Amino acid sequence: MNVVVLINNSASPSARYVTWSQSPCSVRLTNTSGATVPVLVTVRNKPPASGGRVSFQLNRSSARTASLNLTLPLSGASVNFLVSGDFGRSSKSDGDTIIQVMRGALVLLEVPIMVRIRKNANTLTAGERDRFITAFATLNNRGTGRFTDFRDMHTRVTQTQGHDAPGFLPWHRSYLLDLERELQLIDPGVALPYWRFDQPAPNVFTPDFMGVAGPNDEVRFSAGNQLQFWVTDGVPGIVRSPHFNPATGRADGISEAQTLAISTTYTRFRLDMEFNPHGLAHTSFEGSIRSIGTAARDPLFFLLHTNVDRLWAKWQRQFIRFLATQPGSYDNTSTRTGHRLDDTMWPWNRVTGGSRPPTAPGGPLATSSTVSAPGLAPFVRDMFDYQGGFSPTARLGFDYDDVRFA
Repeated sequence: MNVVVLINNSASPSARYVTWSQSPCSVRLTNTSGATVPVLVTVRNKPPASGGRVSFQLNRSSARTASLNLTLPLSGASVNFLVSGDFGRSSKSDGDTIIQVMRGALVLLEVPIMVRIRKNANTLTAGERDRFITAFATLNNRGTGRFTDFRDMHTRVTQTQGHDAPGFLPWHRSYLLDLERELQLIDPGVALPYWRFDQPAPNVFTPDFMGVAGPNDEVRFSAGNQLQFWVTDGVPGIVRSPHFNPATGRADGISEAQTLAISTTYTRFRLDMEFNPHGLAHTSFEGSIRSIGTAARDPLFFLLHTNVDRLWAKWQRQFIRFLATQPGSYDNTSTRTGHRLDDTMWPWNRVTGGSRPPTAPGGPLATSSTVSAPGLAPFVRDMFDYQGGFSPTARLGFDYDDVRFA
C-alpha cells in the first residue's frame, strides 16, 4: 500500500516549507493492494520531534492537533488537511521536521519538511548564519550577480516609490520578499534574519557575521566569511562604523514597546516610525547605511529593514490591521503614484517615466514554490494579509519567530 502527500498542494520537494500560517496539504492512496474498505491513517510528527514541529487541522475552523486521523478512499481521491508550524518550534536546518503517515504502527510514508521562519539574527545558530551569508554573497557574486538589481531599486532616484509616504511599509515588504525569494533559489532553507536594533546584538557585529569596523570605517570579516568579497557600484568592501557599542549598546531610537504604542492607526504609526526608530537606526552609523541613496550597499540594511517589517507585522497583529481597506489599517489619501491601495508597485510593474523612475531593474517579483501571492506585479493592497489569515490565497510565505499566526 502506498500513499502520496502534497505539501502546499505540490509534490515538489521545493514546496516542503511551512510557517506559522496554514499550508494546504493532501494525502491519497496510490496502491490499494490488500485493502477492501477505506483506509484509516494518522498524520503526525515523527517522534521524537527534535527539530521543527508542526500541527495539523482538518480545516481552518478546526483545532490544531499534534496528529490527525484521516480516512482515505480506495478510489485514490485526495483528502485535504492543513499543516502549520508550532509557534516557537521552528526548524534549524532544512528537512529537520518529518511528517509521518501511519497505518496503525506501520509507517507508510515519511516526508521531510522545514518550518522556515525569519529569526532574530542575534540568536541564529552558526549553521543558520553561515547559510544566509553564503546565499547572500552568492547573490552578490563579487558585484556581478543578481543583487545589483536590488541595489538599483533603492537609490535617490527611486526614493519617491518607497519613502516619505504611506507606501513606505508595503513597498519595503515587497522589496524584502523579492530578495528573500531570490536567496531561496540559491538555498531554499534560508529566510531573512532581522537585526533588532533596540537591543544589543553581540552575535551580529562580529567578523563571522556582519563584520566589525576597521581603519577608515572599512568593515573587516573573518577569513571564512564570504562577505569579505562584497562589491557594489563597482567598489569592493563595506563602509560602516557604529556610534554605539554593538556588544553592549543599542542603536538610537525608541524601543519596540514604544514603537508599537505610537498609535492604533496606520497614518500616525507609519509617519512616526519611518523616522524613529527606522531613520535613527540608519543614522546610528557612519557609512553607506546612513543615507537612502547608498544604504542598500550594506548587507546590514536588509537585516535592519526586516526588523522594520517585523515591527509592522507585530503592530498589525496587536490591532488586527490585516485588511488593507479596514479603517486604521492604511492611509489611502496619498495622491502620490505607487502609494494608493490600487496602485501596482515599481519596479515590479515595469512602469517607467513620468512620476516613476526612468528604469525598472529586476523584472517581475520572484515567484515562490509554496505560495501564489502576491503575483508578478504586486499591488500595494497585496502586502497586508501576509499570513493569509483573512484570505488563504493572500499568504506571502513568511513569518517571524515572535509574531504568532493571527
